[in-house]
Amino acid sequence: MNRLRIRHVTGFHYEGSATASYNEARMLPVTGDGQLVLYSNLEISPMSSTHSYVDYWGTRVSSFEILTPHDELSLTATSLVEVRARDALDGRLGWEELNVGTARATEYVEQLTQTNLTRPPQEVVDLATEIVAQHETPCDAALAICTAIGEQIEYMPGVTGVYTTAREAWEHRKGVCQDITHLAIGALRSVGIAARYVSGYLHPQPDADVGVTVAGESHAWVEWYCGRWHGFDPTNLIDIGDRHVIVGRGRDYNDVAPLRGVYAGPSRSRLFVTVEITREA
Repeated sequence: MNRLRIRHVTGFHYEGSATASYNEARMLPVTGDGQLVLYSNLEISPMSSTHSYVDYWGTRVSSFEILTPHDELSLTATSLVEVRARDALDGRLGWEELNVGTARATEYVEQLTQTNLTRPPQEVVDLATEIVAQHETPCDAALAICTAIGEQIEYMPGVTGVYTTAREAWEHRKGVCQDITHLAIGALRSVGIAARYVSGYLHPQPDADVGVTVAGESHAWVEWYCGRWHGFDPTNLIDIGDRHVIVGRGRDYNDVAPLRGVYAGPSRSRLFVTVEITREA
């Protein structure tokens, strides 16, 4: 078990004064699925009243507007979360059982449809199909597919952006966790395995000392359904464990973007992001 304190600062510097902005933030984790939120808070500058709710996918959302001129919008999300190792993968469900079970609930059906960000190129579809033919169960096939995707994409920041599609990332054979996750989801959905995008945080050091603050990262990984939802980190080729903190789930990045909104003012703005993680137990 890990007890992790996370401090996530993000926002926009405007090239001038914004007269108004309307925003949504998805930066605070929820209790459940191997994690217990002990504390969470979101500070917004300039100060603003917020409307908080849980969206369709189960993610905590803070909606707010700022109607006074401001040169910068800054959000600081602070959370203290206890995280435990998740259950081991159960691979007993067969393909026919999966197809029947998936068709019974909207929760699964909605995660079978490709989006613009997850739609894979034919080469990835062929790869996934070939892997399925080599495995008897959907759970084993899903793990092999995500591993293959992770092995073929080089992690390299700066090559892609938040609007990069799975097809474009595959062409580069380079990208970040968001791109690798989109490719893995697209590959799984192409062979009939429901898969969803998960956003959160990853402590980068498996053996971190208690009390030491390190530069962390906002992270993304995949969950697939093979009788139950199972999480896997294709960027690091590891199961989801006690270093992963879940913030939100959705069909792709667009459903769980940490901060999004519109503003009236200068034509350009610059995003800034820092994440600090401290292991407290």
